[in-house]
Amino acid sequence: MSEMFSALLTTEQAGQYQTALVQRRLDELPPGEVLIRVQWSSMNYKDALSASGNKGVTRQYPHTPGIDAAGQVVSDDSGTFAEGTAVLVTGYDLGMNTAGGYGEYIRVPASWVVRLPDSLGAREAMLLGTAGLTAGLCVQALLDSGVTPEDGEVLVTGATGGVGSLSVALLAHLGFSVVAATGKDDAHDWLKASGAASCVGREALADAGRPMLKPRWAGAVDTLGGEPLASVIKSTAYGGSVACCGLAASTDLPLSVFPFILRNVRLLGVDSVEQPLAVKAAIWQRLATDWRLPQLEQVLAEEVSLQALPGWFERILAGGVRGRVLVRVSG
Repeated sequence: MSEMFSALLTTEQAGQYQTALVQRRLDELPPGEVLIRVQWSSMNYKDALSASGNKGVTRQYPHTPGIDAAGQVVSDDSGTFAEGTAVLVTGYDLGMNTAGGYGEYIRVPASWVVRLPDSLGAREAMLLGTAGLTAGLCVQALLDSGVTPEDGEVLVTGATGGVGSLSVALLAHLGFSVVAATGKDDAHDWLKASGAASCVGREALADAGRPMLKPRWAGAVDTLGGEPLASVIKSTAYGGSVACCGLAASTDLPLSVFPFILRNVRLLGVDSVEQPLAVKAAIWQRLATDWRLPQLEQVLAEEVSLQALPGWFERILAGGVRGRVLVRVSG
């Protein structure tokens, strides 16, 4: 008989979706060269969408969510990784239509697997997770575009979310003066402890439909899209850049071309899902070395077991989670 393991499983009955801890068999996992025993995962907005039956994320049920996983290689048919190698997987199809990190084992293609940097443990890697990788890609995009701490303030929208809070911490660590934008007034002290120099509310992103706003930001990381992103672009200083990675507010972008052609503003699209493995590995190496965050634990909202995780899905969908939820999967 195939070895049994614990996993969260989302099932559909009469249009209703329920997620529970069950026992599964290894031979129920999808094909792939690398079998990994998962030690840690994390909770992301996309995981909650998958567990709630969003067919834009997950097409087929029953399904095990979890777009992040870190642990050790059990076997690798490709010969790339030795048994016991510490690895992580984020993005690609993990947790979307491939059984994800909310199970004690995953089986995935070798082309999805990143070797953990020597100085980065599995728990720390998942405290960062897809959110940390995305924040790192956004920061790298700003740096590559020429934005420096000497240029002035940088803005982070949706600053209490996973990507936002880690972007605040990372930019501050690199010497930037970070302004954190959030609609949660009670989070200002928490954001300042993470590195924000100051905080602004939603009203700072309102623009009443004007084509241009007073220039303020040397750069920005936007997780919201929609009107907030349009406002950020309109108020970015000459030659500044905005890294866009989210759509929490809207998929629309109500904007004219004026900021781009009059102020030379650059809009930088950032994806963390389908990035080449070498790009992901390079960002993880930086997060483990020169970008290592001394205040990383500051972004931890809660450390939970697999069994307790479903109770958090509604909270993150409702915007009620500040920072990162870390998931203990196995010992």
